[in-house]
Amino acid sequence: MTSSTAGPRYPSLFEINTRAWLYRLSQESGRRVTLADIDDATLDDLARRGFDWIWLLSVWRTGPASRAVSRGNPAWQAEFRATLPDLTQDDICGSGFAIVAYEVDDALGGRAALAGFRARLAVRGLRLMLDFVPNHTALDHPWVTTHPDFYIHGSEQALAAAPQNYCRIDTDQGPRILAYGRDPNFPGWPDTLQLDYANPSLQEAQIAELTSIAEQCDGVRCDMAMLILPDVFQRTWGRTPAPFWSKAIAAVREAHRDFIFLAEAYWDLEWELQQQGFDYCYDKRLYDRLRHADAGAIRAHLVAGLDYQDRLARFLENHDEPRATAVFSWPQHQAAAIATFFAPGLRFFHQGQLVGAQVRVPVHLRRAPVEVDNADIAAFYDRLVAALKTSDAFRNGAWSLVAPLSAWAGNPTWQDFISYAWQSADGGRYVIVVNYSDGQGQCRLRLPFDGLAGRQLRLTDVMGSEVYLRDGSELLDPGLYIDLAAWRYNVFRLD
Repeated sequence: MTSSTAGPRYPSLFEINTRAWLYRLSQESGRRVTLADIDDATLDDLARRGFDWIWLLSVWRTGPASRAVSRGNPAWQAEFRATLPDLTQDDICGSGFAIVAYEVDDALGGRAALAGFRARLAVRGLRLMLDFVPNHTALDHPWVTTHPDFYIHGSEQALAAAPQNYCRIDTDQGPRILAYGRDPNFPGWPDTLQLDYANPSLQEAQIAELTSIAEQCDGVRCDMAMLILPDVFQRTWGRTPAPFWSKAIAAVREAHRDFIFLAEAYWDLEWELQQQGFDYCYDKRLYDRLRHADAGAIRAHLVAGLDYQDRLARFLENHDEPRATAVFSWPQHQAAAIATFFAPGLRFFHQGQLVGAQVRVPVHLRRAPVEVDNADIAAFYDRLVAALKTSDAFRNGAWSLVAPLSAWAGNPTWQDFISYAWQSADGGRYVIVVNYSDGQGQCRLRLPFDGLAGRQLRLTDVMGSEVYLRDGSELLDPGLYIDLAAWRYNVFRLD
């Protein structure tokens, strides 16, 4: 790690859509509920489940100009109505990433309510993460009028050629053509304006924003963090900024030594961002390989050194991705969850995932559809998060990838397996194995534990009911024999 952090080596994070969460609680109670009103039982349950981090998505103020774009954009409207067939204009509160000020929205209770919520989390051993959006601001951010030089400017020709990427804005210095915030692979986000990191004054202003945010939480999730890397920024805008992240992270940590930075990252830039100081980066590559159901590619990804893997955030869904229930069949969903959350790194769970929610909620909306919990999915995740919490091996232990071997000559199904070993300092030992395919398979696993030879071992599946007695010498050579149906798994504790 780049900072001296408290807590386990492999923590768990739970993302909450703050606006939709508080709206639902307000509707259920018949009164306005803010962050100051969350009951103790709710916070106790988050701690009981073993989460270490609570990420409150979209707590910052949005403005009327960007909100008007959200309410008027036809493509977005279609998505919103697919999410909420009974959509009203009041349900559209503006994107949580079109920020007008890093001030807690009054509807959520304001700064005092957030501070109280954070203190109550801390009593339970939970830390608070909030958003930082480095790439852009809302259309009506104060800088648009007072510091138009903080933004990327365009020309009449650029506006005529790419109206999806530029707009005309009034500033204190007269009308200007400014660029929308943008990922270079897509049209601009028309409710945002692109910040210019080639301007040193903008970088200093953003460091000041980050320092202010760091007074209110324990970590930040940095939206699209790779967009402001110098080479990416240059390819997108033709301007080469000085590096920002290493300087900004160092500045924040001067005052907050244990502050954590999580990067939303794509395009295989995770390692570069880690070198600039990020504690964790999204592991989108593992997620994509799980979706493609390629066990060999998954194993190849997991061969990377722990100096890299320990600082990846492993997930099956988040607010940007489809719900896991929409992507994976239920058998594959279970197999993917075992492979994801028993790997090293930050375990990243999304509100609704643990009960089988099916509808992804756009970040422009204050309301989520009412869905019935899926009892099977809830029971599975109850067991999974309990297993992760209960054993210190999974939170602080030593992890290794176990190479599957052919169960017998001519049987290629070993290639469909993914397997890990975990061992804690107090001697706890686990082996996790997943048949990540749609067919029955067999393999052998040579377990990397000392002291097995000549001993009788009991293997207890902590995610199921299976119990086996095995000779320890056999577990070393030829290896533990595994025979699993499609998408099945075991999480064995060795005693």
